Amino acid sequence: MKQTAESIKDRFLKLGIDVPLEDIESRLDELITKFKVPSNEAQRSVTNYFLKKYSIPKNEFYVRQAEPQLTKIADISENGQWANLKAKVVQLWENTHDSISQVGLLGDETGIIKFTEWKNAEMPRLEQGESYLLRSVVIGEYNDRFQVQINRNSSVEKLAEAVEVGGGDFTPTAREAELRDIADLVGGQWATVRGKVVQLWENSHESIEQAGLLGDPTGVIKFTNWASSELPDMEEGKSYLLKNVIVNEWSSKAQIQLNRSSSIEELDEDIEVGTSTIMYFGAMVDIQTGSGLIKRCPECKRALVKGACAEHGKVKGEYDLRIKAVLDSGTSTQDALINRELTEELVGLSLDSAIAMAADALDPGVVLDKLKHELVGRYYTVNGHKLDRYILVDSITPRTSLDRELLEEMIAELEVE
Repeated sequence: MKQTAESIKDRFLKLGIDVPLEDIESRLDELITKFKVPSNEAQRSVTNYFLKKYSIPKNEFYVRQAEPQLTKIADISENGQWANLKAKVVQLWENTHDSISQVGLLGDETGIIKFTEWKNAEMPRLEQGESYLLRSVVIGEYNDRFQVQINRNSSVEKLAEAVEVGGGDFTPTAREAELRDIADLVGGQWATVRGKVVQLWENSHESIEQAGLLGDPTGVIKFTNWASSELPDMEEGKSYLLKNVIVNEWSSKAQIQLNRSSSIEELDEDIEVGTSTIMYFGAMVDIQTGSGLIKRCPECKRALVKGACAEHGKVKGEYDLRIKAVLDSGTSTQDALINRELTEELVGLSLDSAIAMAADALDPGVVLDKLKHELVGRYYTVNGHKLDRYILVDSITPRTSLDRELLEEMIAELEVE
């Protein structure tokens, strides 16, 4: 908080106004600590308070600073801080969200960072490969990684001299990224990956060409191939070399993004997948919150929470059905994710019927209640790929009675215990 207060003080000093540091800190502390206002909003509120107090036009403060103090990307250290950057646009990503104008990567000699330019900023569009002076951008934080946010108080000036890019975990797209195992992938890097397409997911969003799971001997990872990449489709069960993919993170789990800089090369081999298909037998003892009739973000397909996507904010969600089940074999428990098609088949309830049921009751919770009534307490055999704590279910078979082979396996497990 002290660093943020000093930053605000320094910006006023450039206009000849000496605001007492303790006054700035006091107001920041009250907003952040007492009223739980996000750091960047508190910073904006405190700044605007003193602008009004000293009768300083906002435009003069935010934009017309002749010689801004520059921050190197590697020196960005605080969520909510303001910064001035000289950086090159390393990469622009596909974006269809209404509130976002552009999203991509900025780089300087010390590193590379993700940026988002909000549509209400009304800034000129940035060009990939060009360098800019970015004034009064706000630093945000997501999944423990800093991001640059260009808003209505920012300004963008194109530079004649190119900014050199280096450092960071990203590999420049001018050369092929390093070949990495799936288990070694982390968010914030370019990579080349060899793997087998374990599963393709149904996708109806026009900006996404394909989405699914890719596996190698070390693990399995989600991938998204954007339509704008103009890459060939991959086939389930075949192996590929994916060059120059971007790795990002969601809920601390790495994901692969294929874009215009990527390439796909089919391999004449069958790559072994480390997390092979497993079978689990047990009683369904619980269906967790987040099951039943849900809405997903049309952009990234994540389930919405209170109508919002963690990455894309408030969106008009698309309905889906799923089950987050807990199975109990008697000696262990296992979480399982059951997709819409299997849920419809298992319960005999289509997505359209579920939507109509929720509309009649004015409560989507009635769908979850039906699933629990129909499924909990019954025995099932599931087959699928293990990903973290979940089995991603490929097939599920109800069991009305135990066959001899399964009974003998359960008895053997109990004897071992």
